[in-house]
Amino acid sequence: MTQPSRIPPTSSGNYRVLRTVPTYAEAQQIVDSLSDAGFPVEHVRVVGTGLRSVEQVTGRMTNGKAALYGMASGAWLGLFVGLLLGLFTVGGWLSVVLWGVALGAVWGLVFGLVGHAATGGRRDFRSVQGLEADAYDILVDAEHIDEAAARLTGDRPTA
Repeated sequence: MTQPSRIPPTSSGNYRVLRTVPTYAEAQQIVDSLSDAGFPVEHVRVVGTGLRSVEQVTGRMTNGKAALYGMASGAWLGLFVGLLLGLFTVGGWLSVVLWGVALGAVWGLVFGLVGHAATGGRRDFRSVQGLEADAYDILVDAEHIDEAAARLTGDRPTA
């Protein structure tokens, strides 16, 4: 999991390119190798270059699918609300949960259909968006670049 950095990515620093690789998995492997070798990886950055937005179309969106997806998400929300309200029910908590699921499913179906109809047919497909990079530069603080290169090849730094 990536954690927020204390150093903003746009801050200027004296970094040098240790290596450039075509995939993020290879960049992760290099940083992991440096970490395993005992290198202080807080002096390392992985920078994607040649970024582009990619939208993968995953299928058509019809009224039926919009209703089904809305109903499913509404049922999950109804389950959550039903369980929450069921905690404070003296008897028959199961009926509270089931009513929550049923009402959530109905409202989800309605909102799914209304939301899909509101697009007016301009977006009748489902998709997933992401970013891709042409290459990834592994940057190391200039003060530590020689040590990083030595640790990556398995040698010990001379200084």
